[in-house]
Amino acid sequence: MADPWPLELLSKQQGRVLNIRFDTGESYDLEAEYLRVESPSAEVKGHGPGQEQLVFGKRTVSMIKLEPIGAYAVRIIFSDGHSTGLFTWNYLAKLGRERKTIWPAYLEKLAKAGQGRG
Repeated sequence: MADPWPLELLSKQQGRVLNIRFDTGESYDLEAEYLRVESPSAEVKGHGPGQEQLVFGKRTVSMIKLEPIGAYAVRIIFSDGHSTGLFTWNYLAKLGRERKTIWPAYLEKLAKAGQGRG
């Protein structure tokens, strides 16, 4: 399978949803909260296995700006000031394809940590 290439990237609902449509025919609506807590940044993912940080209280976060990074990614500037994650096209496709497993796993981690979405 070829790497997906974005045909359209739109911020919708006042920055609360990112719609991405790929040349593979895939199209996803990804909520800002989901993108923020799954940011590929070192702040969230760490610098290696086991260094991931649980991000919580981001239910009301929105996207303020989308900045293209070369031809391979987009930087999302979030309303809470977070801006260090570079979302590659492959990573965005993965977040869309695997949302039904990634999001529930995140919610379970929140519950185990006694935290909420805010």
